[in-house]
Amino acid sequence: MSDTPNLSLPYIAAAQAQKHITHNEAIRALDAIVQLSVLDKDLTVPPISPVDGERYIIASPATGAWSGKDDQIAAWQDGAWIFYTPQAGWLAFVIDEGELVVWDGSSWVVTGAGSINPAPLIGVNAIADITNRLAISSSNTLFNHEGSDHRIKVNKNATTDTGSFLFQTNWSGRAEIGLTGDDDFHFKVSGDGTSWNDSFIINATSGEPNFAQPLSLKQYSKSSLPSATTSGRIIYVHDASGGACVACCDGSSWKRISDDSLIN
Repeated sequence: MSDTPNLSLPYIAAAQAQKHITHNEAIRALDAIVQLSVLDKDLTVPPISPVDGERYIIASPATGAWSGKDDQIAAWQDGAWIFYTPQAGWLAFVIDEGELVVWDGSSWVVTGAGSINPAPLIGVNAIADITNRLAISSSNTLFNHEGSDHRIKVNKNATTDTGSFLFQTNWSGRAEIGLTGDDDFHFKVSGDGTSWNDSFIINATSGEPNFAQPLSLKQYSKSSLPSATTSGRIIYVHDASGGACVACCDGSSWKRISDDSLIN
């Protein structure tokens, strides 16, 4: 074997004459490809006046002195272009773009820009684990459209499973919305993260809403009734004639729900 298996550095043979030539060739290769940074990766023609030690990733289709060397590393050393063929996994920092690229065996790609599908764990400023396979620690998280609609999908396996959004205080649950244990849409709250109460449930089949707890309406006095121009609103009037009552707006006035009489 005359060269090393990974970087193809020449060995000094036993009883070799002029050993310094072989040694210097290996040193020159190391100087070119170790801690690799290149000035540019988009040139197809060599620069007119290169400086000794400058390195480039040759773009395609290469011409001139770089012809036939697409994607190779060109280093200007001792007044000539020396070419190095990358191996899968080689990294290079591209100075003019400020990016780190990797040779994947067929092309140079920006690190992190390639597909990570599938990835078992992803942590963004956080540590992901087997329970929280995607973990993000940030003051805000943006999911943006790509020209039109944007939907966030939460898919559960079976009707009795849970697909929901859970809101916590110091890692203790306080509110949950979603399909919790069935296919109805639940709004649930908890004061301690252990005991939970349904507040509002929307039936999956009929769409009918069900208030699971007593409904608290805003209270008004007769003298401070809100505008009656929007029909369908309901309020609680605590000092209505004949006793406190629930009132509904018909678009022009407020009336008792119980007997349709005017609030006065």
